[in-house]
Amino acid sequence: MQIEIIIIAIIVFLIMTVSGQININQMISDNQMLFLRLKESDWDFFVRAKYGVTMNPDVLFNKRIKNALIVMVLLFFYMLQDLNAVKLLIIIVVGIFIFKQPYSDIKKFYSRHMHEIDAMLPHYLKNLEILIQHYTVPVAIGKSMAEAPEIFKDGLQEMIDAINAGDDTIDPYMEFARKYPVRDSMRMMRLLYRLSLGRQERKQEQILMFSRSISSLQQKARETRYKNRLEKMEGKTMSMLIATGAGLMVLLILAVVQMMNV
Repeated sequence: MQIEIIIIAIIVFLIMTVSGQININQMISDNQMLFLRLKESDWDFFVRAKYGVTMNPDVLFNKRIKNALIVMVLLFFYMLQDLNAVKLLIIIVVGIFIFKQPYSDIKKFYSRHMHEIDAMLPHYLKNLEILIQHYTVPVAIGKSMAEAPEIFKDGLQEMIDAINAGDDTIDPYMEFARKYPVRDSMRMMRLLYRLSLGRQERKQEQILMFSRSISSLQQKARETRYKNRLEKMEGKTMSMLIATGAGLMVLLILAVVQMMNV
């Protein structure tokens, strides 16, 4: 009888959720600040890297919270008949797994396309380097936004707004680096900040140092691209050799069997 009650409770919960009588979205919205503590620092960047700037990372994050809560509630009802500490732990572990799975998937996407995403920063900085030769760093950043990759534009605008508001510290540059944790972003933003503070007579020397760092980043991107291509070709070659070897083995076995039957 208790099992039937639990099944009915689950069905009622699903019906009330679908009909809006239980508004999980509102509950998440009311406790947004609490749930945001669970958000990974690089979640926003990974979402923009995969889906572009049109996708709101907070919407996907709230969906993760919602799915985890629904699964935990359903498991709670299912185990309610004989609930104990072990089952409560299982409910929590499953909820954490459901919550973390989308982050793991999107991080794997970044790992597969890391060389493409990392190559965006040195490409942008190379264009910025040309502008810095004629303008101050803040002005050059503002003028570079039209040619910047879409993924960086929001962060660049936030950096320019902070600088124009009077923040002459390194914080706007570091905030950009934290928002876009691509290869060597922290180091390049520090160099850019030092360049913004440099005296006019040392500008060419600092630009040269900045240019060398960009060239080093571009070289790393090319090496990574070639390495990935080589690994892909090696993987295809190995698959072809394995398939060929397996085919020859099957043919050999069939030939031996046929000879034995004769």
